[in-house]
Amino acid sequence: MTFIKTTEQDSQYNHLEKMSVSNLLKNINNEDKTVPLAVEKSLPQITALTEQIVRKLHKGGRLFYIGAGTSGRLGVVDASECPPTFGVSYNLVVGIIAGGDIAIRKAVEFAEDSKNQGWLDLQEHHITDKDVVVGIAASGTTPYVISALEKCNKNNIITGCITCNKHSPLANTSKFPVEVIVGPEFVTGSSRMKAGTAQKLILNMLSTATMIQLGKIKGNKMVDMQLSNNKLLERGQKMLAQELNIDVTKAGVLLAKFGNVRNAIKNYKK
Repeated sequence: MTFIKTTEQDSQYNHLEKMSVSNLLKNINNEDKTVPLAVEKSLPQITALTEQIVRKLHKGGRLFYIGAGTSGRLGVVDASECPPTFGVSYNLVVGIIAGGDIAIRKAVEFAEDSKNQGWLDLQEHHITDKDVVVGIAASGTTPYVISALEKCNKNNIITGCITCNKHSPLANTSKFPVEVIVGPEFVTGSSRMKAGTAQKLILNMLSTATMIQLGKIKGNKMVDMQLSNNKLLERGQKMLAQELNIDVTKAGVLLAKFGNVRNAIKNYKK
């Protein structure tokens, strides 16, 4: 099948430097509106990948995101938010970025071009066939990510991907690809825009649906969240007060005693 890199195609807009701020923002917003619809078309693929992640994590496996640049940063963000949101360990969902942690803030030249480092970075976490690895690359051509997934396939590790081009090398390598075609960017080739937004939406879906399936949500509440600041303490108190029909003061005492909302509910005695 023909591989067309739509993420690199010319913007549908021209002479951007001549637009007013108002027109720039309006046109960017118009482009952004198309992203959720593109994601919707990929729901069957997202479902298939999520089901694999849930299956492996239920059996004690882990979820790895691996990417470069914007894609890698988005994976790191999603992984880092799972422990405070769902109360899971920091090694259950792991984000790996080409160039290491320094690349989260500063671009590391040519890090994405390595055909060996991705697998080496995964090996540092003692990856096994119990785990799932999701490669993230808007273009679907990043060597760091593709080569890592190729090694995973050879070691019977479930692989998935999130990419924004159809029939890309990355999608062809992945066992469970997610291809969300957002089309040309407002600024030609700037895949941190629509492609990045699409990737963020899909990562939200993967991790949130997985954690719900793992029992980390009760009703619609984050009962396992880490109470790491005053805002979250207040949220926990209100959540507990509502669930147990008690006042927030008593809820605060229970939280202090039992550590989180779930434990407080479980151990509460009238």
